[in-house]
Amino acid sequence: MIERTYSDDITAEQDGETVSIAGHVHDIRDLGGLSFVIVRDREGQTQVVFKEGNDEDLFEAANDLGKEDVVRITGSVKASDQAPGGVELMPSELEVINQAESPLPMEVAKDIESDLSTRLDNRSIDLRKPEAYAVFSLRSKLVNAMEEWFDGEGFRNVDTPLLSQEGAEGGAELFPVVYYGEEVFLSQSPQLYKQMLMAAGFDKIYETGTAFRAEAFATSRHVSEISMFDVELAYIDDHHDVMDVQEESLRHTLERVSENATDELETLGVDLAVPTDPFPRVTFEEARDILATEFDHVPEDETDLDTKGEKLLGEYFEEQGHPAFFVVGYPDEKFYYKQDVPGDDIASRKFDLIYKGQELSSGGQREHDIETMSEYMEDQGADPENFHFYLEAFRFGIPPHGGYGLGIDRLVQKVGELDNIKEAILFPRDPDRVTP
Repeated sequence: MIERTYSDDITAEQDGETVSIAGHVHDIRDLGGLSFVIVRDREGQTQVVFKEGNDEDLFEAANDLGKEDVVRITGSVKASDQAPGGVELMPSELEVINQAESPLPMEVAKDIESDLSTRLDNRSIDLRKPEAYAVFSLRSKLVNAMEEWFDGEGFRNVDTPLLSQEGAEGGAELFPVVYYGEEVFLSQSPQLYKQMLMAAGFDKIYETGTAFRAEAFATSRHVSEISMFDVELAYIDDHHDVMDVQEESLRHTLERVSENATDELETLGVDLAVPTDPFPRVTFEEARDILATEFDHVPEDETDLDTKGEKLLGEYFEEQGHPAFFVVGYPDEKFYYKQDVPGDDIASRKFDLIYKGQELSSGGQREHDIETMSEYMEDQGADPENFHFYLEAFRFGIPPHGGYGLGIDRLVQKVGELDNIKEAILFPRDPDRVTP
């Protein structure tokens, strides 16, 4: 490995010590007999000061540098209140590891706006911007914090297949794949496998995985390849147990990120508010009543909330200090959601979590009675014979259970206050983009 010290590990207390750094030349400021070279690594930036007269060869080499050249520089640390991070480097050695072509396809050092398509076409350049890097550092910390909570609560991390003969949600949203001469599909969701694991006695599981949706969309909140955080737990009393897990884990995640991602949030200009009060839980009918009464808005689909409705509800609850809330009891739901509970006045035990005006996750209590499940499947046009492997798990005993799937990309988008979900994904996939 090339010997190097990351920028955030160089402190004023090291004044006079010799260190080596390596990274890209982020910016160059030539003041005649003085040249400031800003070197960027994954943790930040270090200012290197080249002075004419100290070492002519070194000074000339610095003048030949171009933006985004990959360099390794050795020098002594000097404390400086004016320098980024309170330190700068007085160089004794400069090695150009690799030269970058000039001009760059887009500006990295200066805050010059480029349209999203241009940035995605030049992703390896775009990701060098401090703001773009901050997004993916934030993303990593969000996922780590979430996994930390579940590991601490005794959940087991699992991996389910990305190929299956049937989709968990059916319909035309499946991507067909040729698998040894037969047609199978990319996974829409690990839903069916999560429930099978409940039957196997795993009790509490989570998975950080990928799902695919072959939808024809053109929105700022959808992509075709989705990063998901899926959860399932057994021996529940009802769907409120599942919502409790979702609420506690999300609150923990936001708390940890507010503590451990201060640099990333500052770079993105985000003042992250962590909800301390319980998340409101309103029924589907109550949500539609709020939309009609407060905003004179009635979603066309009587069985769902539309994008505008979610946004308006987000504004309504955020004004009351609740950036996150649940909508419970969606009608006309998939066969695996428990319905028609005696004495229960909601249409299903399915819920959505809406965060900052956007659906972040869907979940609920599942049906665990095989006869009832089979009836629901037939009523919805799903042939039980095609789900034999799934129903077999129910035939030999399965406890009451439930879970949810949370969109990681949407969480990053909302926490990072990004305009488009594609900005939250390293290499996004949509109906028009499969490269880079």
